[in-house]
Amino acid sequence: MTDTTAHANATPKRTVISVDAMGGDRGPAAVVAGIARSAAKNPEISFILHGPEAELTRLVDKRKTLAGRCRIRDAHDVVTMDAKPSHVMRHGKGSSMWSAIESVRAGEAEVCVSCGNTGALMALSMMRLRKIPGVGRPAIACLWPSRNETGFNIMLDVGADIRADAEDLLQYAQMGASYARNGMGIAHPRIGLLNVGTEEHKGRAELKIAHELIEAAAPANDFTFVGFVEGGDIPSRRVDVIVTDGFTGNVALKTAEGTAKLISELLRAAFKYTPLSRIAAILAYTSMRRLSKRIDPRRVNGGVFLGLNGTVVKSHGSADSTGISAAVKLAFQLAKSGFTERLAARVASAGSQRQDACQGKAKNESGT
Repeated sequence: MTDTTAHANATPKRTVISVDAMGGDRGPAAVVAGIARSAAKNPEISFILHGPEAELTRLVDKRKTLAGRCRIRDAHDVVTMDAKPSHVMRHGKGSSMWSAIESVRAGEAEVCVSCGNTGALMALSMMRLRKIPGVGRPAIACLWPSRNETGFNIMLDVGADIRADAEDLLQYAQMGASYARNGMGIAHPRIGLLNVGTEEHKGRAELKIAHELIEAAAPANDFTFVGFVEGGDIPSRRVDVIVTDGFTGNVALKTAEGTAKLISELLRAAFKYTPLSRIAAILAYTSMRRLSKRIDPRRVNGGVFLGLNGTVVKSHGSADSTGISAAVKLAFQLAKSGFTERLAARVASAGSQRQDACQGKAKNESGT
C-alpha cells in the first residue's frame, strides 16, 4: 500500500484516529463529512483515512477543516456487510478495514473507527491487535439512553460473542466499570447483571455463579454490585453498567432500536391525522425536537470493543455524518483517557486478586 499526505503532516500533539472510510451504507462521502464535523469542533484531532486514494483525496480536498489534519492510506478492497469473517481474515489484507486496524497495531493511531461488518471487524481486531492477557472473551459495549445524570447507561456484551460463562460475565463487569470511569467519568459505577428476575434464585446456573463472583469482586474493583436487574432496568437510574451475554444483549439492542423507530413513525402519523393534530404538532414542535435529539441514536453512535490491545469503535453501518462525528468523539475521549492501558492494568490486577484468593483458599483447605 502507498501512504500519501492529503495536505501537511498532522500536528504531533493531536490525537490520531484511524478511520475506515469504506464499508458503511452511505459510502466514503458520509465518513469524510463526519470527520470534517469532528475536526471543526475539536482542534486536537487528526486522522488517518483508509480507502481508495484518488476518491478520498477528492473528498478531503473539499473540506477546509481537514487541511493539514488528514493522511490518506491507499486501500482498494472493501469488506462488504455480507462478507464472512473467516474469508476476510484470510483474504482481507488489502481492505480499508484491515489497514485501519493495522494503523492502531503499528502505533500510528490511538483508536480505530469503522462503520463496516461487525463480525469481520471483531475477527480482524482480535487477529491483529490480540486480546489483553487475562481476557477470555472480548465484548462490545454500547451506550443506552437512560434516566441517569450522564444520560446513558453502558451495556455489554451486545454481540461480540453469543456465549458467556460466569468468568466471562465477571470480566465484562470489570471492563464495563473501567469504561464507565474512563469514558463517562463515573468514579464508582454501579453494576447490574441482566436476568429474568431480581431474585437470587432465578436464572441459569452460570448467572447464579456470576452473581457470586461479581459480588465478591466489587470491593477490590471499586464498583457497587446491585445484583440482578431486569429488562426494565436497562434505561433506569438503578445502574450504570448492565452485564449480559452477547446473544441477549444484541436482541435487546435491536429490539430497542426497532421500538424507537416504530414510536417515531406512530408519532408522525398521529400528528398528521387531523387538522387539529397538525396544529398540536406545531405547538409541540420545540418539545418534540428536544425529545428527538435526546433519543437520537446517531448521537450515541459507537460500540466499543473491550478486551483488546487497542481501542476499536464500531459505528453503525447506516451512520450519517452526525453519527460518524459522534463515534469519533467517543474514540477521542477514550484515547485521551488512556483507556486501553487502564483497562489492561485493571484486568491484570483482577487476575492477580483471583489468583491470590485461590491460593489462600487452597492453603486453608490443606490446613484443615
